[in-house]
Amino acid sequence: MVQDDTPGHRDAPVPAAGTGVSFVMPVLNEAGYLQRAVQTVLAQELDGPAELVLALGPSTDGTTELARRLAAGDDRIVLVDNPGADIPKGLNLAIRASTHPTLVRVDAHSELPPGYTRAALAILAGTRAANVGGVMRADGRTPFQRAVARAYNSPIGLGGGAYHGSASAGEAESAYLGVMRRSVLDEVGLFDETIRRGEDWELNLRIRRGGYRVWFDPALSVTYWPRESWVRLARQFRATGAWRGELVRRYGRRNSLRYFAPPALLVVIALAVVLGVLQLTRVLTGWPSAVASIVYLPLVAYLLVIVGVALSGAGGTGRAGWRDTLWTMIVLPTMHLSWGVGFLGGAFTGARDTIDTSRLGSRNTPLP
Repeated sequence: MVQDDTPGHRDAPVPAAGTGVSFVMPVLNEAGYLQRAVQTVLAQELDGPAELVLALGPSTDGTTELARRLAAGDDRIVLVDNPGADIPKGLNLAIRASTHPTLVRVDAHSELPPGYTRAALAILAGTRAANVGGVMRADGRTPFQRAVARAYNSPIGLGGGAYHGSASAGEAESAYLGVMRRSVLDEVGLFDETIRRGEDWELNLRIRRGGYRVWFDPALSVTYWPRESWVRLARQFRATGAWRGELVRRYGRRNSLRYFAPPALLVVIALAVVLGVLQLTRVLTGWPSAVASIVYLPLVAYLLVIVGVALSGAGGTGRAGWRDTLWTMIVLPTMHLSWGVGFLGGAFTGARDTIDTSRLGSRNTPLP
């Protein structure tokens, strides 16, 4: 009998009630966030056993020492070394060290609300999906971090992916973090260690190619704490854009059209700059100059949208002040342009050894 691999046509197996759950978390320079993230994981109420496997990169801010203290105080925490520091390698090391049939990916910059895992397991069983995720609900403590959170929560910021605010449950392209059936991962393969960013999208592509469902449900949400400085944000988005460009090189049109918006913005800016120089030097005049000036219209519209989002408070966390508004006007173009620069480099020359340097040498301020 020929297996039908059309996405959504295969049901993922449902383990027996009361079987365990393994949480897997790659960690690097997260001294300010790790303890809270671990606490919210260990506080999840489940019907069976649970473990949290931390894949420890070579941190320089005391994260490793903190992780060891946490593990010494709770035997549910398992530590594995991730000397290469790459996220997909760390995830695979954690998965291989885990023991339960359902995997929950968690992030040191995230916090799980009470009941998250129990609800996700019910959705997995009810939909027979291989992976389920919910909304990434960004938040912040400082005006800058709140502005980044507003950008994350707004469709303008990250292009309108389901897990940034969709209100409808259903099959999805990918899943934020993800609650996954290990048997399906064993079948399709774990995370691709040659992909340093966007590894979750690529894994979900293979899951869907295998005929399984990837499911989004807005009833699930996870708090995410963004980068704390402009430089770190720009570095993060440049690396993310570079790897999306690499994924376009590898998988072409399987990538959503929304990924092409930031590089298109860069192209329009470049054309506008060239046109402006030609007009100022009087090389281009008359009706040709007037017709060519149409290129300015998308930039004017873009600036109006940025100002509108900043002033409206869309995607806000409920504590916005004038500093939040000003930072939002800076953060949104930073995200778009950094991502676009990275994308063009990745698309034309490949991401190669591009890494997210925003995670290196972090000095995060602990959360209260």
